[in-house]
Amino acid sequence: MRKDMVKDYKTRTQMIHGGTRRSQYNEVSEAIFLTQGFVYDSAEQAEQRFLKSQPDEFIYARYGNPTVAMFEDRIAALEGAQDAFATASGMAAVNGALMSCLKAGDHVVAARALFGSCLYILQDILGRFGVDVTFVDGVDLDAWQAAIRPETKVCFFETISNPTLEVIDIRAVSELAHKVGALVIVDNVFATPVYSRAFELGADVVVYSATKHIDGQGRTLGGVILGSQEFIRGTVEPYMKHTGGSMSPFTAWVMLKSLETIELRVRAQVASAEALAEALYDHPKLESVMYPGHASHPQNALVQSDLGKGGTVVSFVVKGGKDAAFTLLNGLNVAVISNNLGDAKSIATHPATTTHQRLPQQEKDLLGIADGLIRFSVGLEDPQDIIDDVLGALENIA
Repeated sequence: MRKDMVKDYKTRTQMIHGGTRRSQYNEVSEAIFLTQGFVYDSAEQAEQRFLKSQPDEFIYARYGNPTVAMFEDRIAALEGAQDAFATASGMAAVNGALMSCLKAGDHVVAARALFGSCLYILQDILGRFGVDVTFVDGVDLDAWQAAIRPETKVCFFETISNPTLEVIDIRAVSELAHKVGALVIVDNVFATPVYSRAFELGADVVVYSATKHIDGQGRTLGGVILGSQEFIRGTVEPYMKHTGGSMSPFTAWVMLKSLETIELRVRAQVASAEALAEALYDHPKLESVMYPGHASHPQNALVQSDLGKGGTVVSFVVKGGKDAAFTLLNGLNVAVISNNLGDAKSIATHPATTTHQRLPQQEKDLLGIADGLIRFSVGLEDPQDIIDDVLGALENIA
């Protein structure tokens, strides 16, 4: 299938054929180009390529690679972006998107409810280099409006927050940010690329931990920054290629094979997450159940209009605090205890003692990260087995 024909096909077809670059051997599965550099036919060609590389011309693996380029093209097609830059991890993507476009004296407004490593970049790293960061309640549009200044350069948030699953109004925040010319950069992991409409709703840049749903099988670390061609190639690429956060060719190959099945996997996981949330709702041993796709969620109407589905993660607070939460975790047989998400295996996490452990108690309280909070990433096991596993573990709590 010719490259120029692929864009006319629907998403699932593009995830199998998009961006394909075949060698002279016309292999069926994408080739892995495990090379650190490339040979030139002449000194003149080397000079010209360093002056201005053309598409499918490569210099050094840190700058670009045919296998990595296939992944970038394919994920850009899925997200509806002009271009993409693949990174070594999800946090390399977050760091690269922010650091490449900010300098000392710039102002950032960010939602307070973020993954612990994202908070570290915003609070510690950017602050260390003279960037002023204001944190707000992400679901409070008045707070965004009050915090955004004429000199604000970036607004940053998770479209669905980790781990309390608050949903941010991308369209509304983007309208406020764009009035002062600020970029809107969103971490879209919990929304998933399958249900994302972030660019359509006004986001300028989308970042993913490709480790999550994109690989989705617990094998490799990776990330990706998506946006306009001008931003990706003019702002992100120079920063990333000189600081060394690029994706390896082998990782890109793994991600390419995963994109062939991402829609089938994520849709099945979402269906199971909906069933689990419904089964847990009003359980007597739970203080609360948080799932954006459930009618009880405060932003459910926004979820239905902007995403259509609530994602693959269900969070809930167990009565009895940390001890009760640990009893539940230790009673699981199907789900595993880990700190990843978006995997084929169901994964249960206790954020207060793992992913958000470094936060002061006052900040945990502000974010709703209770001692009894469990983040449950729904996998591809039979949905009834998942439900029975959690309900059975709840029975162990006195």
